Amino acid sequence: MSNVKQNDIISVLKSEIEDYDRKMTVKETGTIINIGDGIAAVYGLDHAMYGELVEFETGVRGIVQNLEQKTIGCVLLGSDYGLTEGSRVVRTKKKAGVPVSDHLIGRVVDALGSPIDGKGPIEANEFFPIENEAPGVCDRKSVSVPLQTGILAIDSMFPIGRGQRELIIGDRQTGKTSIAIDTILNQRGQEVICIYVAIGQKASTVAKIVSTLNKHGAMDYSIVVSAFASDLAPLQYIAPYAGTAMAEYFMKRGKDVLIVYDDLSKHAVAYRTMSLLLERAPGREAYPGDVFYLHSRLLERSSRLDEAHGGGSITALPIIETLEGDVSAYIPTNVISITDGQIFLESELFFAGIRPAVNVGLSVSRVGGAAQTKAMKKSAGSLRIDLAQFREMEIFTQFSSELDRSTKDLLDHGNRIVELLKQPLSKPLPLHEQVILLYAANNRMLNDIPVKQIETFRNDLMEYFRTKHPQILEEIDTNIALTDELTSQIKKIIKEFKK
Repeated sequence: MSNVKQNDIISVLKSEIEDYDRKMTVKETGTIINIGDGIAAVYGLDHAMYGELVEFETGVRGIVQNLEQKTIGCVLLGSDYGLTEGSRVVRTKKKAGVPVSDHLIGRVVDALGSPIDGKGPIEANEFFPIENEAPGVCDRKSVSVPLQTGILAIDSMFPIGRGQRELIIGDRQTGKTSIAIDTILNQRGQEVICIYVAIGQKASTVAKIVSTLNKHGAMDYSIVVSAFASDLAPLQYIAPYAGTAMAEYFMKRGKDVLIVYDDLSKHAVAYRTMSLLLERAPGREAYPGDVFYLHSRLLERSSRLDEAHGGGSITALPIIETLEGDVSAYIPTNVISITDGQIFLESELFFAGIRPAVNVGLSVSRVGGAAQTKAMKKSAGSLRIDLAQFREMEIFTQFSSELDRSTKDLLDHGNRIVELLKQPLSKPLPLHEQVILLYAANNRMLNDIPVKQIETFRNDLMEYFRTKHPQILEEIDTNIALTDELTSQIKKIIKEFKK
């Protein structure tokens, strides 16, 4: 070999050695000592934190859930295929989280924030942890802005405010999801971002909901987060937290968000499955003792922030399924005690054709009255008391043949209110329509109309207002208050229409 070639090689080697950048990385690794049912016991990760993401050698990630003396318990967020005892696990030193951005709006994503609607990847500019501390009392503001559901029975008697947590509770197939979906549809033009979290639902059910939202143009301001019934228990467990992380991203930018958890009964079951596999001690109804903390730390994150913190809000509508109307069961009582009121849906009313099947006696809103518009407050009047009296009297009088005049009037008035409060699916009512109909009902202006004709009467009356007196509707929507002059005009127009 010539000297020239040798010199060339030496100079290349010298430059390589000089340019060599020493980068030393330390990775904390552990090994799997036991794996099965989506749970892995890992030895060697002594400094791992609760809720931290870890990465397995196949690329699957997991979340640290158990911290024991010598091992940690991890739940896998994917298939355990290819993982065996002795497989390596690496700490990421990051809390489990989801990518967030404005591009999430209009998309269907899984519990990890990955798109599942076939519309391509989502650009994300930030990463929010799924577990986050709830805003403190000093950061919050009292609930005073209404969140209109468009459902007459709810907006008049159990109003919901922005930043409130209102539980929807009832047996299977009583219209719980329908109330939540109608509320989402009613947010069109209200500058509210809606997030629907499906936990343990069938893929066909979620597809049907997405189709309904698309049909009514609601996907323009909505995000659907789904952990299907076929998904692993850990994915069903993190789905509501992932949805809340997305909601917090928008809230911190001063926006109002509505989040629906459908449903937390299945969430508790997924958590129970996961906990029992992690060998945590079962307590009442085989749920571990911290199941209350599971939902309280989730729902506490819904609030209304003051102006200094952006002024945004998260309004939560958690759904709980009861068995045979038993609201005193473990999970229902837990969630009732966390929320600011509940809308109880009754099977008997639902099967009797009274839909939404809201039970007036057991339903309550502990905050919403403060957020109700003046127009709604004035027009609703004594509606709830009248309806409660009617239900009571109906039970007492079902076996008696002769009724006195006052009882007969009370029953007639009650029957008309019940008929008025019936509402078809996906047809939320605007504020002006609710106010006019409630005014007519409370002022006994429907009592001379046969019960079977109430629906036709209300449709024709509103059409009459829209075509002949649109300025009245505009005034109600603009001022959101009923002046004496306006009420006298409404009364005059209703009488005019009845003639």
